[in-house]
Amino acid sequence: MGICDAKYSFTWVSIGSYGRDNDAAIFGQSFFFNKAELGTLMMPLPSAVGGYNLPYTLLGDDIFPLKTWLLKPFGRKRLTEAEEVANYRISRGRRTIENTFGIMSARWRIFRRPIRANIETVDKVVKAVVCLHNYLTQTENAHYIPSGFVDSDCNGEFKEGEWRNIVRDDEGGIRDARRISSNYYTASAKETREAFSNYFNSAGGALPWQCDVVRNCGPLATR
Repeated sequence: MGICDAKYSFTWVSIGSYGRDNDAAIFGQSFFFNKAELGTLMMPLPSAVGGYNLPYTLLGDDIFPLKTWLLKPFGRKRLTEAEEVANYRISRGRRTIENTFGIMSARWRIFRRPIRANIETVDKVVKAVVCLHNYLTQTENAHYIPSGFVDSDCNGEFKEGEWRNIVRDDEGGIRDARRISSNYYTASAKETREAFSNYFNSAGGALPWQCDVVRNCGPLATR
């Protein structure tokens, strides 16, 4: 389980839990989650953006719980166009972490199938590769992540990155997290998501092509 920055470097990882363990428990018991819930992560204060006072948040997909510090798409089946737009914008930003894991899987073949080693060795291998991945993204980016290697979304035109072709036919060593969220969230978490939705649909925060994307693609919440 990991968090990354906009340049595909990991900023936090959770390594060493058993595959049979519940993903909700792994995330809920993590150092990061506990610090975030206590408000002790030393995150920047909310900023004024286009007339809206928006907090700094992580972006996650629908498997994660909605928090004031973790933004995820609207999950209802019948969404307004504004909510569809918000889902598109959140998913567009969240694709960065999908690309980060994809790059690592494509560049380090050991992750394309289950690692056959004792637990201590596996932990060391994963930690070492995460460090090497970050080093290469920061020092050899043009060679490690060449043009076209990651997904691109230009003016609403989505193009898959080359890493997907590399890992598509291999045995999946890195799996997606199972659903760990629930339908229960605080009023403040709901208000945070609504504030971002309002900004994404405002004159100052909208992308020129976003409405065309959601109208042409249909409901994004079910994907």
